[in-house]
Amino acid sequence: MLTIAIHGGAGTLPRAEMTPSQEAAYRAGLGAALDAGFEVLERGGSSVDAVTAAVRILEDDPLFNAGRGAVLTHEGTVELDASVMEGRNLAAGAIAGVSHVRHPVELARAVMEHSPHVLLIGAGAEEFAHARGLETVPNDWFKTEVRKAQLRRVLVGDTRPANELSALGTVGAVARDGAGNLAAATSTGGMTGKRYGRVGDSPIIGAGTYADNRCCAVSATGHGEYFIRTAVAHDIYARMAYGGATLQAAADAVVMDRLAKMGGEGGIIAVGARGEVVMSFNSEGMFRGSRTSEGRREVAIYRDH
Repeated sequence: MLTIAIHGGAGTLPRAEMTPSQEAAYRAGLGAALDAGFEVLERGGSSVDAVTAAVRILEDDPLFNAGRGAVLTHEGTVELDASVMEGRNLAAGAIAGVSHVRHPVELARAVMEHSPHVLLIGAGAEEFAHARGLETVPNDWFKTEVRKAQLRRVLVGDTRPANELSALGTVGAVARDGAGNLAAATSTGGMTGKRYGRVGDSPIIGAGTYADNRCCAVSATGHGEYFIRTAVAHDIYARMAYGGATLQAAADAVVMDRLAKMGGEGGIIAVGARGEVVMSFNSEGMFRGSRTSEGRREVAIYRDH
């Protein structure tokens, strides 16, 4: 079965504050990414191709915290992180703290496919992007007025997410292709007002991203410090591989129990070896969508829709 699932971050606007036009815009953005990834699968493309295509769309959509529209650091700049993992051979690539690469997911994939390394950061990652001929843009290209206003409020001590997302946004995709291979990709701008080169879970293999054909592919979104400490993505895989848990049971045990007890807010999307989709989150909502070759196509924000 061909399967793709995507997320645009956990921690949405409270339902009472979400206007119909805002909801329509978020759903349209999610739908565009979902369909772009699924079309790759329908054409016979690989799961890695599919998750890359989906995340690229979300990185260009200023509604989400990745690429254009990413949150700003304490200094008012944008620093981007991303990772990609392939389930058939456990190949992985990741980048952190880049400031000029238009599509961080493409750079993470290039690290996976064209370097002997897994994780590159900062200036070195930018140099590698240049060597691979990836598209770069000025840092100001990523900035939006919404994110500038959000940073201003944070700097004066007002952390209320008034009329915009809370700081849990990240984008990601997981997929199963026609050959049964799984893949996962995650991309983010991190946390509003972050300092000192802070890096969250998104580019950390095993925390924000993991894929192994034997069990599942996982992409996470939430408060990165908690997701790193609990190795969320790998923990879900391990509960399946070593404990025999189902994907749903493993995801819920990690997200709804272990993570929640620590105070970690967020969620995951995952696809299993047979193409089953699981989306588990302990926040009020999570921007998400899924589509399969069996006719399923859904986009949702809150628990009930």
